[in-house]
Amino acid sequence: MKTDASLLGAGTLRAGNVEMRGIGGIIPEKRIRALITMSGNIPVKDRSLFHTGPPPVVFTRLGKVLGSKADVVSLPEGVHGLSVRAAISILGQMGASTVLIEGGAMLNYAALSEGVVDEIYHTIAPKISGERGAASLADGPRHLGEPFLALRLLECHAADTGEVFLRYEVGQEGEWKNRN
Repeated sequence: MKTDASLLGAGTLRAGNVEMRGIGGIIPEKRIRALITMSGNIPVKDRSLFHTGPPPVVFTRLGKVLGSKADVVSLPEGVHGLSVRAAISILGQMGASTVLIEGGAMLNYAALSEGVVDEIYHTIAPKISGERGAASLADGPRHLGEPFLALRLLECHAADTGEVFLRYEVGQEGEWKNRN
């Protein structure tokens, strides 16, 4: 998937060495790589994101200085953490017309609850954790819909690896009942 910007939650960065590469494993020079963090607790020294490719944009409420490692942008608080809508608006002002929100679950929940998601790309891998509290697509304090957020399947592709790639449109419950 080709996008102008990627937005990643700091918890996902803390959990692994994410670089936000594009198609073919390349870091596009013009693609905006952005993080969002309430705490400002991001591992700058030992993460490739801060040493490979253009410096990322870090959205935070703290205005913490990271030197030349990142461009820090202060964000207002939203209903579930920092305002994802404000972050996407700022990315738009920076030239991004499409933004890929790469999660984790708390960032995905905030984006879905703020209504800024129009499509979901979901990969099902042939692996099961079974661990209590294992990662989920969206994690927040209450239901996203009544009780579910409606999705409409747009695309489905099974790979030889056993992975299944799904693409959904996000809508409101009952929105597609009368569509053909």
